[in-house]
Amino acid sequence: MTAEWARHAADGVLLDGFHALKHALRFGARVPVAVTTDRLAVRELARSLAPDLLDVLDGLLREVPEATLRGLVPRAHPTGVAALALRSSAPDWDGAGDGVPGPGAGAGTQEGAPLVVLDNPRNLGNVGAVVRLAAGAGAAGVLTTGDLDPWHPAAVRAGAGLHFAVPVARRQVGRLPRRPLLAFDPEGDDLRSVPLPPGAMLAFGSERHGLTDALRARADHLVALPMRPQVSSYNLATSVAMALYHWMARPS
Repeated sequence: MTAEWARHAADGVLLDGFHALKHALRFGARVPVAVTTDRLAVRELARSLAPDLLDVLDGLLREVPEATLRGLVPRAHPTGVAALALRSSAPDWDGAGDGVPGPGAGAGTQEGAPLVVLDNPRNLGNVGAVVRLAAGAGAAGVLTTGDLDPWHPAAVRAGAGLHFAVPVARRQVGRLPRRPLLAFDPEGDDLRSVPLPPGAMLAFGSERHGLTDALRARADHLVALPMRPQVSSYNLATSVAMALYHWMARPS
């Protein structure tokens, strides 16, 4: 089992825990290897939380000693489950892309859904939380600029494996798709007064420094989230959630 894990470790995405594996499988991820320290316990968990995956998990999971799991994943998830999946490619948005859609990419996405852009994010947990929000809202995808890998294990863990439910990729500002770009900034117009063009990109600056100059220059419109006076900011994932809810709540 350790040899099989090693074969896929270089190119595989770590699915750390039962819930990450559950979501990845539901959205068509290719999972060549998955291990657990207790198959019976995982089966009971699946029976209550993912009965649709019982047969798949029965055929996929291999039971290993705890020492083996710790050797593969030093800080393993409390559910005692770990797996490796093959990374999905993002769609070729407007001819600027990274390949063809991966498994599950675009599933549940509504026509005209927005793309979320995280401009130079610094916290992998926030990246994962935003992916989870985008998947739940049916966004068209999540793009990040800067040097953080949005598929880093910490981001995938925070996203509960939902990187396979929505396209996720890294793209520098100069290679963003040719779509209307609304960038969130305190100096912008109140979001409640701004119509969201179909297929628009919604861009959010980093947790500490906000929008980069390059992204601000690329923006077609600056918009602001409503906020009580003397409150300085929202958490990044909260900001994305407010913007996506505004889009979801629009008149049909």
